[in-house]
Amino acid sequence: MQNTDDSVPSALVWLRRDLRCDDHAALYHALRRYKKVYCAFVFDTDLLDALPTRVDRRVEFIHESVLELNSSLQALAARSGVRGGGLIVRHGPAVQCIVQLAQELGVREVLANRDYEPEAIARDRIVADALRAAGVGFSDYKDHALLDRDEVLTQQGRPYSVFTPYYRAWLQKLDDFQLKPYPIECYAHHLAPRPAGQILPALADLGFAPTNLRDLALPTGTSGAQRLLQDFLPRMSAYQEARDYPGRKGVSYLSVHLRFGTISIRQVAALAAKQAAQGCAGARVWLSELAWRDFYFMILWHNPQLVTQSFKSGYDRVQWDDAPDLWNAWSAARTGYPLVDAALRQLLQTGYMHNRLRMVVASFLTKDLGIDWRRGERFFAQHLNDYDLAANNGGWQWAASTGCDAQPWFRIFNPVTQSQRFDPDGNFIRRYLPELSKVPTARIHYPAAMKPAELAACGLRLGVDYPLPVVDHARARTRTLMRFSFLSEQ
Repeated sequence: MQNTDDSVPSALVWLRRDLRCDDHAALYHALRRYKKVYCAFVFDTDLLDALPTRVDRRVEFIHESVLELNSSLQALAARSGVRGGGLIVRHGPAVQCIVQLAQELGVREVLANRDYEPEAIARDRIVADALRAAGVGFSDYKDHALLDRDEVLTQQGRPYSVFTPYYRAWLQKLDDFQLKPYPIECYAHHLAPRPAGQILPALADLGFAPTNLRDLALPTGTSGAQRLLQDFLPRMSAYQEARDYPGRKGVSYLSVHLRFGTISIRQVAALAAKQAAQGCAGARVWLSELAWRDFYFMILWHNPQLVTQSFKSGYDRVQWDDAPDLWNAWSAARTGYPLVDAALRQLLQTGYMHNRLRMVVASFLTKDLGIDWRRGERFFAQHLNDYDLAANNGGWQWAASTGCDAQPWFRIFNPVTQSQRFDPDGNFIRRYLPELSKVPTARIHYPAAMKPAELAACGLRLGVDYPLPVVDHARARTRTLMRFSFLSEQ
């Protein structure tokens, strides 16, 4: 459908990982500068077709959030007294869909919020070139990060590679202006109506089937994000201590909403900064977690090779093991180490894994099983609801000791002591490993140490009901020290 009134300058906002209509950078700039603004989302088949299954919680989460976003845009326009709003939804290759849509609508410019992943950057470059050839502009804006790209540099003008000095510099630059929300409502009367005949596709129209998303405590869309935020605010003061215990409700559970932009990073950071300024220790720690997010965005933007290479280039000389039996045990949550297995079952059943446990299972794969961190990173990419390349890559390289500001290679998590410390009563283990429900707390962290009489008393058959450990941690630790020993000779 062509824009028949060429005298009215129009623009198209291309939404991607920013599924909201409040405090939205690209939408604000479009509404402020143009009299008619369309909004579009593309279910990108270049991404969807690469997924290993047609049952994916992330696709369902996005679909539910897109439906809510469409209603929110319509309500936003109605409050401004105009018949507009609504979301144009396309299903196909994003590059082709956006260029075609821009031409159909006759817009002067396509605006989007910036992404930091190498493939997304390449995609946007292709779109910008194609639009330019068609006489249409393209611009992108900072929205996913608080401070991005080159905004936080060392005194020598180089990107940081260690978090602590980066965080100090980040805090100095994070002022009220950076936290100020974009005022959308006052320009909402510029929202254009969705072209006639446009319908929103059902999940089945995209070729995907429902998951167990509705059965999980994971509300979708902006409304779901705000409910989770309100639930977390009274708990924020205890975050610095409670966040490490997977059996407790200690974290915000907002990671998937930050990943897909159903909540503004400025909103959550402003709340954390306000409480931190009032002396709240939990808020200070949570704010530092948001800084880690910016840090990893910055690291990936400056170092796109990290998708396949170690940040510390010399660490690509590490000889990882090709151990299919060990990999199969780890990926099936059958390692014989209860905290590791419970964490992986949580991931497989829900698409979520507690942050402390992400470190534990990553350390176990790389340091106990000797398997390349890249395999674990891709496994998380397939299963995590909140999968974000920058943070996931950074976390895996941290655990494998190959990344920036990483865990030193000679410090190796002990999965049993981690279990004893962070799940002392075994509540998290019992939740995801019901076969161990009758094991006494003193033994639940390492059932392999139980004597035959103890096993008989709780009806547990090791090797049948629950596997024996696939490796001995002490011996595995020695092998890891040998694996990395060439580094001490440099």
